[in-house]
Amino acid sequence: MKKLNLGSGKDIKDGWINLDSVKLPGVDVVHDIEKLLLPFANEEVDEILCQDILEHIEYIPVLKDIHRILKVEGKLKIRVPHFTSKGNFIDPTHKKRFSIYTFEMFCRNSPVSKSKERDYYFGFHFDRVASVKITFDRSSRWLIYNRLMEWLVNLNRTTRFLYESTGWCYSFPAQNIEIELIK
Repeated sequence: MKKLNLGSGKDIKDGWINLDSVKLPGVDVVHDIEKLLLPFANEEVDEILCQDILEHIEYIPVLKDIHRILKVEGKLKIRVPHFTSKGNFIDPTHKKRFSIYTFEMFCRNSPVSKSKERDYYFGFHFDRVASVKITFDRSSRWLIYNRLMEWLVNLNRTTRFLYESTGWCYSFPAQNIEIELIK
């Protein structure tokens, strides 16, 4: 299996191709991910990991190229800050905000993309969302509340919807969204 750690930074993964824009120890491929095309052939990669990078870039063209290099039934694992994350407001390099529904817009079997009739927007589609989770800060003095909220929010699709569409998300800000898409 060919696995790609896209935007690896210092988070080097053994057994993966670690790609970053800076030649750090352990980086296998130095490439700016916004300079498309990515240096891989069509349908070459089985699994791609994108942790904490999409919020820094114009991500739609990058997702399209990720889709190009990912094999059919391949996995794309993404971690981005939730739109309520304090990291969005602290880090001046963050350009984008994300909801649990953001990446569903790129899936052909998504209730979000079907209900909005926007399948034609992007010219590429992942097959489905395999998993989604909203995470909360574990280092906070509010740890017990955050663990409870994380459990409650992630019970099912309805509780995630209620979290984002009501005042819950502003009373209990999340940290990240972790989502897995299947091509």
